[in-house]
Amino acid sequence: MSSTAVRRTALAASAAALALLATACGGSSDDDGAAGDDKATAEQSAPAGDSGQSAPAGKALTAAELDKVALAQADVKNGEVATELSADDKVAKDQISTDDKACLPLVHVQGALAQGEPAADVQRSWQGQTESPSESKGPDGQDMTDVDVNKILLNVASYADGGAEQAMAGLKTAVEKCAGGFDATVGSDKMRITEVSGADRLKAGDEALAVDLGVATGADSSGLMKLVVVRKGSTLATFSVVNLSAMMTGAEFEVPADVVDAQVAKLG
Repeated sequence: MSSTAVRRTALAASAAALALLATACGGSSDDDGAAGDDKATAEQSAPAGDSGQSAPAGKALTAAELDKVALAQADVKNGEVATELSADDKVAKDQISTDDKACLPLVHVQGALAQGEPAADVQRSWQGQTESPSESKGPDGQDMTDVDVNKILLNVASYADGGAEQAMAGLKTAVEKCAGGFDATVGSDKMRITEVSGADRLKAGDEALAVDLGVATGADSSGLMKLVVVRKGSTLATFSVVNLSAMMTGAEFEVPADVVDAQVAKLG
């Protein structure tokens, strides 16, 4: 990978994929298919935000309050939530720069860093998988279930004096000005964003958007990363979403909506 930030996320997902693939290939296709059906049913029927916490409206939250409304393991029906980013995922804001300052907010979302100067912010990560049972068998009769690995780096930040609205405005400007791509530096590593596209205004919180980033992964290849940003009152939740396969191939993938919904529900 050409960037520390992308490499960290992709390699972490790769390691998880190897373990998950080993598990998937060890069982029978009938069992895996039934588990997949049960999982899909659970995801469709699961209410978002099981822990019942909600963010008080109209004020900047403290770090302790944000900890209560940030995503927790009890809020999701699948995957694993970490309350601290790993050393491989964590990056400091002063280690990031871009050739166009207007594009910096996008890289901050990608690295699970807060926009601007929040009153407080917390980070989380989520990693999970989806399984697609295969009708065919491997050469030795083994199950060939496809396993998709997804990873989300999440930041929840609270702002005073309209800071959350200003942060959203900066992100919308970045999407417009950086459509043709830009160069970023993370530490001593360089990263090329080849395209910023697919900016959709979502029906979530008070305002929200979703953005696709094309990420150069080689001389002639590009991966795909997705960003989701939701503002609820004075609180901003940002999601940097990577799918292992899409990072390698650039193929389209779906953001794990249940995870985003669970976090947004906790913001009140």
